[in-house]
Amino acid sequence: MDKRILIPTDFSKNALNAIRYALNLYKEIKCEFYFLNVFRLYSYNTDSLFIPEPGSGEYEAAKKNSEEEFIKLLDILELHHDNSKHTYHTISTYNFLSEAIRQTIAEKDIDLVVMGTQGTTGATGVIFGTNTVQTMEKIRECPVLAIPETIRFSSLKEIVFPTDYTTAFKRKELKYLIEISKIHNVNIRILYIAKNSELNEKQINNQRLLEAILSEVNYSFHTLSKKNVADGITTFVESRNSDMIAFINKKHIFFNNIFSKPLVKEIGYKATIPILALH
Repeated sequence: MDKRILIPTDFSKNALNAIRYALNLYKEIKCEFYFLNVFRLYSYNTDSLFIPEPGSGEYEAAKKNSEEEFIKLLDILELHHDNSKHTYHTISTYNFLSEAIRQTIAEKDIDLVVMGTQGTTGATGVIFGTNTVQTMEKIRECPVLAIPETIRFSSLKEIVFPTDYTTAFKRKELKYLIEISKIHNVNIRILYIAKNSELNEKQINNQRLLEAILSEVNYSFHTLSKKNVADGITTFVESRNSDMIAFINKKHIFFNNIFSKPLVKEIGYKATIPILALH
């Protein structure tokens, strides 16, 4: 089971923590890790008509600095995360982050993107940084796993999977959720935030389909009466000390209603566990 995992980094502690989490999550799996740094040129901005060219002094200096930071990063990983099953690659580029991620996914056939929730410029009080929110929302080519800065990897017990059962599930959508469950023998807790106590026929059929797809792993169904979906998820996760939230990001409106920064701040969600956005 070879995996190709992309991890964007700005060389912050938060990014390093996301790297360490991913290395431990796939500790027993043969993986190729691609570390991506999108370096900046401070004399240019998005409003500028001039595009910096390779070969210019500032461009080459910024690229060199990025490559030197990668040398330090690889030294740290070699010292603390020496694993014969893991291979490391580094990419330094000047681009928009989302475009650099999308390009790398296509060129390297990436299976999963892992990133921290904030970087060195994370604003106080903002739980999910802009880059992370945009990546989880815009990158549709593969799943995105966001790791909060305070999280250290430990044995996983359960993953919460919120759903309203209104759309039919596909096996390929849940591939990585099932994979993680199998690797770590994790229970999947399927959470329905009830607006109506009874499921209609369509919801029941979709629930049965989900049972069939998850037949190879441990799972259970849970219902919680809450008017607000985000409040319900937060209450459930905190009461059970769950290890991860996974959801299928089919519609932008679903993502925005639950995980956008304003609502995250409003409900006081502290992003205490990783979030896996499936597509």
